[in-house]
Amino acid sequence: MSKFRKQHMTIGWQDMIAADNTSPASEASLREKASLVGRVGLLMLSVGTGAWRVRASMNKIARGLGITCNADIGLLSIEFTCADKGETFTNALSLSTTGVNTDKLNSLESFTDGFAERSGKYSVEQFHRILDKLEKLPPNYKAWNLGLASALACCAFTFLLGGGIVEMICAFFGAGIGNFVRKKLLEQHITLFGNVTAGVASACCTYVLLIKLAEMLLDVSAVHQAGYICSMLFVIPGFPLITGGIDLSKLDLRSGLERVTYALLIITMATLTGWITAMLFSFAPSDFPEMNISPVLMAVFRLVTSFCGVYGFSLMFNSPRKMALTAGIIGMIANTLRLELIDFTNIPVSFAAFIGALSAGLMASAIKSKIGYPRISLTVPSIVIMVPGMFMYKGIFFIAQNDISTGGLWLCKAALIVASLPLGLIFARIFTDTNFRKSS
Repeated sequence: MSKFRKQHMTIGWQDMIAADNTSPASEASLREKASLVGRVGLLMLSVGTGAWRVRASMNKIARGLGITCNADIGLLSIEFTCADKGETFTNALSLSTTGVNTDKLNSLESFTDGFAERSGKYSVEQFHRILDKLEKLPPNYKAWNLGLASALACCAFTFLLGGGIVEMICAFFGAGIGNFVRKKLLEQHITLFGNVTAGVASACCTYVLLIKLAEMLLDVSAVHQAGYICSMLFVIPGFPLITGGIDLSKLDLRSGLERVTYALLIITMATLTGWITAMLFSFAPSDFPEMNISPVLMAVFRLVTSFCGVYGFSLMFNSPRKMALTAGIIGMIANTLRLELIDFTNIPVSFAAFIGALSAGLMASAIKSKIGYPRISLTVPSIVIMVPGMFMYKGIFFIAQNDISTGGLWLCKAALIVASLPLGLIFARIFTDTNFRKSS
C-alpha cells in the first residue's frame, strides 16, 4: 500500500517573517503584514463562515496594520492583494476541506476586534504564535458527545415532523450511531462522499434494525417505518446553505455558488444513500400517523422539542454549551412561531419559514451586544431545524422511482423553503446592521 501523501501542503507561516524582527507589527514589511491578513482570512474560512465575514475580518487586520486589502473568497480558497504606499503583495491560499466550528469563530472574532489596539505593541511573530494556538484549539466534544447531540436533535426533529414516540426512539439511536461513525471517519480524514455515505447508511440501517425488532418482539405496526428518514437528517448541511444564500445577497457570487454546490453534493449523496438503503429493505417515505394532541399541548411540545433540536445541532457545530443554550432559546421561539403560523393561518410554508428566520435574526441582533457571540453562530443553528430535509429526501426518492412529477413537486417545495431561510436572516441584518445594509 502506498504511503499517504497530503494533497494540500502545509503553509510555513514562520518562513514569511524575519526571525530577528521584534518591531511592532505596524512597522513590519508588507509581506509580513500580508501574512497576518491572509492567515486570519484562511482561519475564518476554515470555521465555515461566509465570504462577507471573512472579508470583514481581513479588513480589520489590514486597517490595524495601516494597509489596504482586496480579496476574492471562495469556499476553500482566498486570493488577496495587500497594498501600501505603491507597493503590492498578492497571495493565494487554500484549505483542504471545510467544516463548522462556532467556538473557534468566536475566538477569532475576539482576536480581530482587539487587533488594532495591539498592532503597535506585538510583533508579527507574536501574533502568529497567538494564531498558532487558535488554529490548534481542540474540539469541545468527542465523537460520542456529537453522537448524542445528533441523537437529541434528530429525535426532536422527528416529533416536529409529525413522528410519534416509536419513531423518535428509533431516530435517536439511528442518528446517534450515524453521526458517531461519520465523526470517526472525519478524524481519519476520510473524503466527503465516503464519510457522508457511511454515516447515513449506518443511521438508516440502525433505524431499520430497531424497527424490525420492535415489529417482531413488541408487535409494533409497520406504519412506523416512515421515520427512517429522520435518522439521517443530522447530515443536512444547513450552515453552507444559509451562508451561501447570505453571500449571494452580498454579490459574493463565487463563495455563494460554491457553498450552495457543496451543500447540494452532501444532500445528493445523503439522499441517494437513504434511497438505496430503503430500497434494500423495502421501505418507502410515507406520512406519519396523525397525533391527537390539543393545540396548547402541541405548542408546549413544539417549544421543548425545538429547543432540544437547535441545542443538539448547535453542539454539533462545536458551540460551547452556553452558546448552544442561547441558540436553543432563539430557535425554540422562532421555530414554534413558524409551525404555529402554518397550522393556524393560510400563509405558505415558505413564507412561514421566512418569518421564522427573520424572527431568529432579529432576536440574535437584539442580544448580540449583551452576550458578545457572533450573530451567525446563533442564527444559523437556530434555523437549521427549519431546513426541509424530509422534502429533499422525498424528492430524490420519487425521482429515483421514475415518478418525476411527484419528486419535482417535493424538490420545488424544498427549494422555496431553503431560499426563504437565508432571506429571513438577510432582512434581519438589513434592518439592524448598517454595515451589512450598505453595499460599499
